[in-house]
Amino acid sequence: MFSVVRVGRRLGQHFLNDPGILDRIVDALEPTPDDVVIEIGPGKGSLTRRLAPRVARVVAIEKDERLAEELGTRNAERGSDDAGSNVQVVTGDALDLDWLGLVRSAFRVPTSAFKVVGNIPYQITSPLIEKALTPPLPAVIVMLVQREVADRLAAAPGSDEYGGLTVGVQAVAAVERLFVVKAGAFAPPPKVDSAVVRFVPLAEPLVSEAERIGFRAFVTGLFSQRRKQMVRSLRAVAGLSKDGAAQVLAQTGIPGAARVEVLAPAQLVALFRASQASHTL
Repeated sequence: MFSVVRVGRRLGQHFLNDPGILDRIVDALEPTPDDVVIEIGPGKGSLTRRLAPRVARVVAIEKDERLAEELGTRNAERGSDDAGSNVQVVTGDALDLDWLGLVRSAFRVPTSAFKVVGNIPYQITSPLIEKALTPPLPAVIVMLVQREVADRLAAAPGSDEYGGLTVGVQAVAAVERLFVVKAGAFAPPPKVDSAVVRFVPLAEPLVSEAERIGFRAFVTGLFSQRRKQMVRSLRAVAGLSKDGAAQVLAQTGIPGAARVEVLAPAQLVALFRASQASHTL
């Protein structure tokens, strides 16, 4: 939601109306005239109005019934000669709705290709990102999130921000933190800055859909002991013996004295699979 940012309180709303920032957000989506876009939380429609003329269709999902009704009314009043005619407003919770089903039903198109743009209410950041990166995957996802979260999502191994969230997301998508949106750009200003993040799902994810739950638990366990050496962490998290942990580390080429915070997502995937395999021997 780029026209409204929720910062914890259900009714706490902060409106972003800066045309330059809104255009940069739309540009980040790399829109084309053939695109079908899911917009999460259009609020008063500030972003919707700048997005709609540049794409084929917009499905705007708004949880606030009053805002959804007002946005739908404004679209209807514009008439068929305005870009608003290609906007379908849906009232509901984006976490619960079938995004691809909405794309197909709202505009009666068979497409399985769509993009997603939206602001992430801070209290449900992880579930919304998880949903966006669960098949059927969008081609591109652009989201406005708390700056601290953006830093974690795009972090590199070895940095202070690098953690379980980073690895879980980067195992399935390329992530870029594009630019910061200062609190003063909103009225009224929230207490923290935000940042725009772009996700492009990997053509070949590092983990399969069947592995994701197990991998997430594995990585979360390791990062809960991020200051321990891997040989000790692996024993605790994977339930391996000292010799078993050493063997798995040797197999994956990871030093026993290494710490999880320096390991790239691909290394952690290899470690996860080797640990799983060791239990089947």
